[in-house]
Amino acid sequence: MADYLTAPKTSCLKENYLSVRAVTQSYAAPLSDADATVQSMEDASPAKWHLAHTSWFFETFLLKPMLPGYEVFDERYNFLFNSYYEAVGKRHARPRRGMITRPALDEVLAYRVHVDEAMERLIDQVDPAGYEDLYYLGLNHEEQHQELFLTDILHLFAQNPIRPAYRNPSPMEVSRPSEPRLTWHRFDGGIVKLGHAGEGFAFDSEGPQHEALVRPFEIAGRAVTSGEWTAFIEDGGYRNPMLWLSDGWAIVNERAWNAPLYWEETDNGWSLMTLRGFQPVDPDAPVSHISFYEADAFASWAAAQWDGARLPSEQEWEVAAAEIPVEGNFAGSRRLRPKPQTDEGLTGLYGDVWEWTSSPFTPYPGFKPAGGAVGEYNGKFMSGQMVLRGGSCATSDGHVRRSYRNFFHPDKRWQFSGLRLARDL
Repeated sequence: MADYLTAPKTSCLKENYLSVRAVTQSYAAPLSDADATVQSMEDASPAKWHLAHTSWFFETFLLKPMLPGYEVFDERYNFLFNSYYEAVGKRHARPRRGMITRPALDEVLAYRVHVDEAMERLIDQVDPAGYEDLYYLGLNHEEQHQELFLTDILHLFAQNPIRPAYRNPSPMEVSRPSEPRLTWHRFDGGIVKLGHAGEGFAFDSEGPQHEALVRPFEIAGRAVTSGEWTAFIEDGGYRNPMLWLSDGWAIVNERAWNAPLYWEETDNGWSLMTLRGFQPVDPDAPVSHISFYEADAFASWAAAQWDGARLPSEQEWEVAAAEIPVEGNFAGSRRLRPKPQTDEGLTGLYGDVWEWTSSPFTPYPGFKPAGGAVGEYNGKFMSGQMVLRGGSCATSDGHVRRSYRNFFHPDKRWQFSGLRLARDL
């Protein structure tokens, strides 16, 4: 070991790395080679691809340039498992990732072992000052793919007519409807500091910290529930063009939407596909798997019921979350489904469902992409997408922060995405 690297530092870096990698491996454990190979739609990726791509990231950005004598596992993988890094070279088309029947799952798992062993050598032999930023980016990148791994498997299994459960259906009790009341929490606004600053990891899009004017507002104490969404459906919410943005209304008609993704009306009411199989809709749990267009239409419908209700901006959400601990129903709970809401204060900002905001994903004042290929990580996507906040029941524990900005195109709804209402004072 180099004399500049202490044993505790080395141990900590290895422990963090191996811990994150083990979670991804555990997600793959219940899957067959066929489960891990099929791609259910263009937005989703096969589980096998996630396993390989996250390894490719460490191989490409840390091992190849920084570990003396590193031998690439397979030169062809740079083409197969690059995602969108134009600076790194050509890549296999995203919509055709499901055609990668070879390498087989066991070979991809062997690739992970190869990369893990090399990363341990890197940590032992190389001064972390040269790679630590990329090391933490790689870990957080893998945690992002852990969530995509789960949501992509859910979408895949939802296409299967036997509706297989990814995890054992128990315990999946549905709450008895208690209809938690909607409380409102006031914030005076003003000129506030937003965005990440100081110690600790954050993605480039979370900064720089800056000042913004936020007008006085109220925010709901909980997310919108599935029971409230059922009322929206029953009141003709999906059939009333006056509630919808023009693009959203066109998509509703084009894709014949009449409920959130995975919902199905049965003789016993609404049920939905979950990672624990086909289950009754829980009326007190946050509605999930909705697009921004649906969230915006619901807010328009709710404006009359809750005196001008609307979607919060991401700035309002961040102000409201200022004193709230980053705790909630994340993937580590192993529930893999949103929990019933309560009306006890300002709750559920973290975990359960990502919450759509009214804010487009654009750069903060002073934002500059990083140099090199990793500069393609977020900056190139700052157009045509909307911000979500707070994390979900499929988000890795410890992954999100108050400043964390997720983003998707406004029609996407295969993630655990929901909404919380706000209103002006």
